[in-house]
Amino acid sequence: MENTITESLQKQGVQFVRVLWCDNANVIRGKAIHIGALPRQIKYGVSLSAAQQAIPVMYDAVAPGSGLGPVGEVWLIPDWSTLTVLPYAPSHARVLGDMVKDGEPWPWCSRQFLKRMIQAAAGLGIEVMAAFEPEFYLLQVEGDTIAPADETVFAASLSMDIQRAVIDAIAAALIAQNIPVEQYYPESGPGQQEMTVRYTHALQAADQHIAFRETVRAIARQHDLRASFAAKIFERHAGSGCHLHLSLWRDGQNQIPDGKGGISPIARSFMAGILEHLPALMAITTPSCNSYRRIRPHCWSGAFRAWGWDNREAAVRVPSNPEWPSPTQIELKTVDGSANPYLALGSVIAAGLAGIRRCLNLGDPVAVDPALLSAPERTAQGIIPLPTDLHTALTNLRQDSQLLEALGKPLAQTYLAVRQAEWEAMHALNLTEEVKILLERY
Repeated sequence: MENTITESLQKQGVQFVRVLWCDNANVIRGKAIHIGALPRQIKYGVSLSAAQQAIPVMYDAVAPGSGLGPVGEVWLIPDWSTLTVLPYAPSHARVLGDMVKDGEPWPWCSRQFLKRMIQAAAGLGIEVMAAFEPEFYLLQVEGDTIAPADETVFAASLSMDIQRAVIDAIAAALIAQNIPVEQYYPESGPGQQEMTVRYTHALQAADQHIAFRETVRAIARQHDLRASFAAKIFERHAGSGCHLHLSLWRDGQNQIPDGKGGISPIARSFMAGILEHLPALMAITTPSCNSYRRIRPHCWSGAFRAWGWDNREAAVRVPSNPEWPSPTQIELKTVDGSANPYLALGSVIAAGLAGIRRCLNLGDPVAVDPALLSAPERTAQGIIPLPTDLHTALTNLRQDSQLLEALGKPLAQTYLAVRQAEWEAMHALNLTEEVKILLERY
């Protein structure tokens, strides 16, 4: 294998292989191996300080109380099935890595965590398929001035003309990496875009999302623009979500529909598990202080713990579909671009599986905007407002024994420490100060 990979990359003119990981702050990081050194490092990858998983988004320093420090080394071992020559940087290739120590999966590795949750689902005879639905802004940045790349509105065909070159280049680059593009349209904010890719197996969906973010940001720069997936960049304009679409499969059959136009019992329990744990899940799926500027009533961001058919104000939406049997999927709206996709998807799976194991009852769908109901009406229907700040979500996660058990003590301790450090450093910042930190991170 070693010779085959190296020879193939040499023939394609590759000089460096970037080995990537996504840390607990959802910053995509990498170390690159030169093609001349690849035969020596192809099996073991690159070494990392263990403390790399304890770095918050604001700075390169270890978060207090993380359980990690200057002592300890792990190896980031390439998963060569993810190897891709980068169409936007053809002298470089990308491969995603798994963290290993002493020949064993390292408990702090987010990609390994998602693998564990996939195995837990398999133990119940379930295969999870997923897709992330990211929104992002195309921006013009000059010094401290940040402006949208255009001033159009939702689905404006004018925006398609203005941004055609960059959108076409993004789509072509994704397809060149075997990431199937399905739809694209200008979103509600000026300069805001949405491009969806086809669902796939859970691990590949998270890997694809890393590649998507990398591709969009790189292509935007080649067109003298910046792209950002940060949740809220402009006070007056729409925030950016990263909705998570899920389906459950068994023996090649989608288990979401019941064959009668409704939702199957196993899917209902899975959804009920997500909803029950959502106040804690949000510390993982919407994990920045900035996230909570987006999650507001009447903003189609899922500000209430509720579910509904085609209800874009409910946290969990069941989309209608002309395919039969329908429905084919569920959508979690309280996810954004500051979430590590491996942790977010893995934790959502863990919550859903907890619902299945306990045979939780889903309850009735909500057919109106929950914010239009009175407080007593919401209480009667079991609808609650979701956390409005990161501190509350972190408190909920610390009290959620099932999610903490799924994460495992080492990963849970470090993750909570990283996000606590971010809360303490950033909760008092204004939006401009937040965006200055987050714009290039996400």
